[in-house]
Amino acid sequence: MPEHRRPAAHPVPDAAAYLAGRWRIVRTVRDLRSGAEGRFRGTAHFRPDPSGAGLLHCEEGELTWDGAVHPASRTLRLIPLPDGTAEVRFADGRPFHDLDLRSGRWRAVHPCAADRYQGTFTAVAADEWRLEWRVGGPAKDQLLRSVYRRADTG
Repeated sequence: MPEHRRPAAHPVPDAAAYLAGRWRIVRTVRDLRSGAEGRFRGTAHFRPDPSGAGLLHCEEGELTWDGAVHPASRTLRLIPLPDGTAEVRFADGRPFHDLDLRSGRWRAVHPCAADRYQGTFTAVAADEWRLEWRVGGPAKDQLLRSVYRRADTG
């Protein structure tokens, strides 16, 4: 079995400036208990938050799971900090995780009830970043892998 290789990291001095704009997303979702696998395809838009507090991160698309296609969306808030890092919050303002892409790679942890979300963010290039969430606990045992590629602006 080939060794899983991590992509090279692309340092990002300002997370909010890097993420601003539109991205295409392809995400695989694997339930490690059942072996079921799904796929999400959609877009992410990082745009100014009307509250003036940073950026809204809005994702929309379709999740194909068990042969059925479902609309799927989420909204997060990205609060830039003066050092180029950011706080990521849920849409209602609750804290989610910090984000520091200055080295091009970041690991985040978020406890959710008895489950634990462990995320790895990797900026691969100016127009691509990847996100992997490993979710474990009594309610979930999942692996989510996402590739974000900057959408055409023209």
